[in-house]
Amino acid sequence: MFHKVKTIKAAEDYNLIIAFSDGTVKRYDINPLFHIWEVFNDLKTIPGLYEQVKVDAGGYGISWNDEIDLACNELWENGIEL
Repeated sequence: MFHKVKTIKAAEDYNLIIAFSDGTVKRYDINPLFHIWEVFNDLKTIPGLYEQVKVDAGGYGISWNDEIDLACNELWENGIEL
């Protein structure tokens, strides 16, 4: 089952605030990803890129550019409900 993303907000300390289509709101910490996938370090080194996060068409994920994205299920499963 997909938990579609409705809105996304880039918060402090590389945490994302995600509102899902069912009304659930979660916080997702992307800091661990800096050590797993090198491409995520661009969010720290390219000025303004982190803040440009957007919901992908259909709500099946989020992305910053053509190389950096996260699936809705990753955000749902590893996010902390607020």
